[in-house]
Amino acid sequence: MRTRKMKVALVIGFVAVFALGACKKDKNETQDEIKSSIESGSWRITKFIDSGSDETSDFSGYNFTFSNSGGVVANNGSNSYNGTWSITDSNSDDDSQDDLDFNLYFNLTNNFEDLNDDWDFVSHSSTKIELIDVSGGNGGTDYLTFEKN
Repeated sequence: MRTRKMKVALVIGFVAVFALGACKKDKNETQDEIKSSIESGSWRITKFIDSGSDETSDFSGYNFTFSNSGGVVANNGSNSYNGTWSITDSNSDDDSQDDLDFNLYFNLTNNFEDLNDDWDFVSHSSTKIELIDVSGGNGGTDYLTFEKN
């Protein structure tokens, strides 16, 4: 009787493991989903915290358009800044979205330079992307949120 209960428990355990694995999105699927969302429409920065300092207003009025060729344009009607963006795998062993980096780069020496980083995803949806970066140098934590217009 005890052996039978152990076999049943093992079978249930294997079924649970396979069911959870089947529900989990792989990194490539998540990456494609994020790319599709961000390449659609324009976005604005609704939060930029630089090592505890709220600098969101530095980007007020700017709309960001991300192209499928890796270019990004920030435009406020008067100024237009070009940069690059990508989503890359940080080469970890597991398949979680936590291993994806959102890379952003503007070749500028103004406030946009502060956006240059390989950001980690906190969350993402078709209308909102929340990012974080913990500095290796000074240990400061930066937060960046884009929301679709």
